[in-house]
Amino acid sequence: MRTSEHLLGRLGVDPTAERVYRALLAQPHAEPAELACRTGIAEEEVDRSLDRLAGLALVRPSAEHPRRLYAVSPRLGMDILLARQQAELAAQQQRVEESRAAAARLVSEFATHQHSVAEHGDFRLVGVDRISDHLTEIGVHAEEELQVFAAGPPREFPGLPASRPLYEQLLARGVRVRTVCLDSARNDPAAVAHAERLVSAGAEVRTAAVLPTCMVVVDRRSALVLSGGQDTRQAAVAVRVQAVTTALCTLFDAVWAAAERLGPAPSRRTADGFTRQHLAALQLLAEGHTDATVARRLGVSTRTARRIATDAMTGMKARSRFQAGVLAAQLGYLPASSA
Repeated sequence: MRTSEHLLGRLGVDPTAERVYRALLAQPHAEPAELACRTGIAEEEVDRSLDRLAGLALVRPSAEHPRRLYAVSPRLGMDILLARQQAELAAQQQRVEESRAAAARLVSEFATHQHSVAEHGDFRLVGVDRISDHLTEIGVHAEEELQVFAAGPPREFPGLPASRPLYEQLLARGVRVRTVCLDSARNDPAAVAHAERLVSAGAEVRTAAVLPTCMVVVDRRSALVLSGGQDTRQAAVAVRVQAVTTALCTLFDAVWAAAERLGPAPSRRTADGFTRQHLAALQLLAEGHTDATVARRLGVSTRTARRIATDAMTGMKARSRFQAGVLAAQLGYLPASSA
C-alpha cells in the first residue's frame, strides 16, 4: 500500500499527521528530526502533527525509551478513532433529539394559538412570509393532488420562487399538480419559462383569460385562498371546511375544463374577431368594474386593459363600455345575467 494514500481522513486525521503516524509505525521511537527526514516534512510541522496524534491517542510516550513517542498499532488506533467518532455521533444525536423536542414544544404552542384562531376550520394569514410558509406546509403533506389558480400578475403569486422545488418534489412522489394561469402570463418570458419547467417535470399547466381568485387546494381537503384586495399577496384565508373545499374544487374543475393547454397563445376568436381576453374584459365591464380591476383580473397593465376594452367596444360598435357588455350578452358571448 502506498504511503501517499490518505485513508484516515474520515476518522479525523489530516494527511500530514497520517504521514507522520505511518513513519513512526515504520520507525518506532524515532525522533522528530528523523521523522522529518523520512517524510520530507519540516520538523516544526512534524512536532505539531505529533501533538495532534497524541490528542487522538494514536501516539503515546514510550515505556521503553523515555522522552520518545510510540505509535500504537493500527488495529488499536482504528478502534480508538472509531470509538471517538461513535461518541461524537452519539453526542450529536442527543443534541438533535433535544432540538427536536424543543421544536415540537414550539410547534405545539403555536398550534394551540392557531387552533384558538381557527376553531371554525379556517383562519386568516397576513403577510407574504406567513402565506408562503403555510403554502409550503400544506404542500409538503400533499398525497394525491395540488390544484392551483395563479391569478393576478404572473410574478405575484405568493411563494412562486420556492414553488418549483416544491412542485418537483410532489411530482417525484406521484402527486398530480394542475395549475391554471392567466392568458397574459404567455406574454411574460419568465412566467412561460417557469411553467415550461413545471410541465417538463410532469405538471399540467393551462391558461384562462380570467380567474375567479388566487388559490391552492391540497388533496381536495384544505385550501389557501388569497384576498381579493389591491395587493393579493398580503392576506389569505386557510380553509379546512370540507363543504367549502368541495365548492372550490368544483369551481377549479369547471375552469380547468375550459382552459387552454400551455403552448402557443390561443388564436381562437369569435366570428366578430373577439379573443378570450376581449370577452372577459366585456363581462367585467358589464359588471361595472373599473379599468384597474379589469387590469388586475386579466393580469395586464391598466393601459393594456384600456386597449382591450376599446377594441371590444369598437368591435361591438358600442358607444359605452356598459353597452358593449349588454350587446355581448345579447349576442350570446356572455351570460345574460352579466348585463
